[in-house]
Amino acid sequence: MSKLTIALDIMGGDHGPPVILSASLKAIRQHPDFNFILCGKQEIIEPVVADLLPEQRARVTIEHCEDVVEMGDAPAFALRNKKHSSMRRIIELVESGEADACVSAGNTGALLALAYYFLKTLPGIDRPALVSAMPTASQHKVFLLDLGANVNCTSETLFQYGVMGSVLAQEVSGIEKPRVALLNVGEEDIKGNAQVKIADQMFRDAEALNYIGYVEGDDIFTDHADVVVTDGFTGNVALKSTEGLAKLVINEVKRQSQMNLLSRLMARIALPLLKSIYNRVNPDQYNGASLLGLRGIVIKSHGNASADAFYYAIHQGMREAKMGIPEKIKSKIETVLLEQL
Repeated sequence: MSKLTIALDIMGGDHGPPVILSASLKAIRQHPDFNFILCGKQEIIEPVVADLLPEQRARVTIEHCEDVVEMGDAPAFALRNKKHSSMRRIIELVESGEADACVSAGNTGALLALAYYFLKTLPGIDRPALVSAMPTASQHKVFLLDLGANVNCTSETLFQYGVMGSVLAQEVSGIEKPRVALLNVGEEDIKGNAQVKIADQMFRDAEALNYIGYVEGDDIFTDHADVVVTDGFTGNVALKSTEGLAKLVINEVKRQSQMNLLSRLMARIALPLLKSIYNRVNPDQYNGASLLGLRGIVIKSHGNASADAFYYAIHQGMREAKMGIPEKIKSKIETVLLEQL
């Protein structure tokens, strides 16, 4: 069986190639069952990969790209004027079948526009959605979508998100019948706007889904559901608020533990517990939002991702490539649509 291939945008992100290359080298060294295509300026990439062992270097291809999509570029500008960019190239590689997945930490709007233009959506999917796994009170993760791909969503789009999220939870978390919920301002039937109410009825009519009804914001992390569906505006606010709170908790624990000799002593005693808490809430390990609903796998990393965080995004792309997520979403959508006829 031939190796799967991951295409990486080396030029994207707030911190530039050094961070992305560091994560890329880690992935190359730790995953000998994958090939990698590194897209960006060859003069930046070549000296770094020269440190790889010969058998590792043999699994790496460098695609020289003159253009860079800047974080401030408008999506339409990037699409029309950055035809030789590293971001565009990784998506072209997925479109052509030369890569099984691609990962970028670059401009979100430009990545969405390029991915939508070149890869198109699967049959039955109107708009792609950004989805990421979030921690819960148990060891399970919850998949939250949309995280910002589409600010305004129709009821049909919300329903399609639920189908796609259910497939992802089945494949990634191994849950036979993932619990799908709609994010709302209350659990009562009378709550919510018209789009949410219509989507609620569509979910109830779909026997192929394990729909459990509405959940509120505080239920996202209680292991009440395996998939939580919302529009991109609300989902993005929820995601960023969660990450901000996690960073606040981490920084406050660090600050309090260094206040005086007693607190430093207590922190040393509690170090294993503190490390465990840190590992649970550290946003880095949840980096890597999947752009679901496309005819290919595209992973969006945070622009300000550290090397460790970008590595997690690469790992997410490798996992989805192994599972063939787009084809499984296509099959599920076809089943649900036939059910509604």
